[in-house]
Amino acid sequence: MNCSYDVRIWKTEQYSGPRGTTHKVRWAVAGQRRKKSFRTKALADSFRSELVSAQRKGEAFAVETGLPISIVRRESEMSWFDFACQYVDSKWSLLAGNSRRNTAQALATATLVLLTGARGRPETSLLRTALVSWAFNTRTRSTMTAPADIRQALDWLSRNTHPVGDLAEAEITRRIMDALTRTSDGKPAAASTIQRRRGVIVNALGQAVERKLLLSNPATSLSWTAPRTVKTVNKRVVVNPTQARALLESVHDQGPSGAGLVAFFAVMYYSALRPGEALNLRKTNLLLPDVGWGELMFDQSCPSVGTAWSDSGTRREQRQLKHRAKGDTRSAPCPPDLTQLLHDHLSRHGTDSEGRLFRGVRSGRELEESTYHRVWRKARHAALTAEEYASPLARRPYDLRHAAVSTWLNAGVPPTQVAEWAGHSVAVLLQTYAKCLAGQEELARKRIEATLHET
Repeated sequence: MNCSYDVRIWKTEQYSGPRGTTHKVRWAVAGQRRKKSFRTKALADSFRSELVSAQRKGEAFAVETGLPISIVRRESEMSWFDFACQYVDSKWSLLAGNSRRNTAQALATATLVLLTGARGRPETSLLRTALVSWAFNTRTRSTMTAPADIRQALDWLSRNTHPVGDLAEAEITRRIMDALTRTSDGKPAAASTIQRRRGVIVNALGQAVERKLLLSNPATSLSWTAPRTVKTVNKRVVVNPTQARALLESVHDQGPSGAGLVAFFAVMYYSALRPGEALNLRKTNLLLPDVGWGELMFDQSCPSVGTAWSDSGTRREQRQLKHRAKGDTRSAPCPPDLTQLLHDHLSRHGTDSEGRLFRGVRSGRELEESTYHRVWRKARHAALTAEEYASPLARRPYDLRHAAVSTWLNAGVPPTQVAEWAGHSVAVLLQTYAKCLAGQEELARKRIEATLHET
């Protein structure tokens, strides 16, 4: 949009003719003369006052129309609701399932701040459901018919949100940012959640700038500080080798599912696989000798995203590895202990029809997330002391991955090699995973004490 600050505004002219009296407002932008006629003097004076007010504020005028940018946006731009729906559609095919859900939740939070009407407003819980599950879910919106109450809520939303241009006002954008710091029930959101939501809003407003709905991105210029994000792993969750072995042995004894899940948890502990990578592990990914060190080589993961957010409509979806291009592979070391566990697993449990190592016991189908979490809780209760069980120590299966990376670092493996095995950058590694193993600090203190006494 071509803009100018070279503006001249003249007095309103009155013209009386056969068809009545008209009042003309005349002004010029960048030397181009403009005029607009009104039936009444009040309307003409009101319009002229807007021009004068914009000029005094130092606002730019659009050369093409001769109008201040604020009026251009007000007259021509779309509502936030319509823009947000189009933004989701433009991103849908590029995002993974979890990113789609996170985008919908962030946009829903912003939309609830930008509501303008009160008459006939549906309940907030219904509005949030309509936004997250329908308006900001491209696949659902385009392929399914919404229930009557959802349709009514969406219709109300389409008529009752601020124009996108209103976000140029710092106070409105600030209200959105403040809303991102709270969960739907009003509790403080986790710092990582706030950062993720803010990223969505910043990106959306960046697209609004590209589409000339905003002159600049108000989220990046706003004087607003997000809460600090804890980027380091809590060292209290990291198990030492003795604790890890005890947990894996305990898994074996946990009901009908336990025996088939020992190797599942073991690949997370010994090779730092993510749960989605472990679930997708196939016999073809294993490069195993009879004994000794082997290697795991894989190129796909199947994270849990929910049926509403996947392309296939299934709860999990096959995707490339995290932070990797499609088809890119990653290898991870397979220590001798894991080599033996994998051989035992294959001999006792085999694979499914697609070569996957891990699946549900009763159904023989996909291993449910609830199943392995239940087994893990029971294994922790049986293997750990009461104090350890009440602590964050290995509370989630994912914490086994943290333990694996910490073990490699404490063993003196170069960070570049550890980062390659774990599947992320060296910067993330050093900032997030460089943690001591449980029980190692006491050894470090003894070494320091011995050195001081020797001196």
